[in-house]
Amino acid sequence: MVSKNLRKEIALQRIYRLFEVAEQEFGENPGRSKRYVELARRLSSRNKAPIPVELKKRFCKKCGSFLVRGKNAGWRDLGELVEIECRECGFSFKKGKGVK
Repeated sequence: MVSKNLRKEIALQRIYRLFEVAEQEFGENPGRSKRYVELARRLSSRNKAPIPVELKKRFCKKCGSFLVRGKNAGWRDLGELVEIECRECGFSFKKGKGVK
């Protein structure tokens, strides 16, 4: 039986890898990128491994689209925060600085 910490660590590695592949695939196939984000979110919830903050800024919380600045996402600077708007569904959310 695998320990909880090892399971979470493996899940986080896979989540990071899914986001890497989603970024690579976005130009050719945005639908596939969306699927990779969906898989990462499911992996996170099943293993109780939270998605890291830097990756939470890379997908829409409503429709699950992988967000790329200037392509399908608008980014507005609000001082301490950055407002990110998904151009696919219109949902917007705010996150702290340090966004790519």
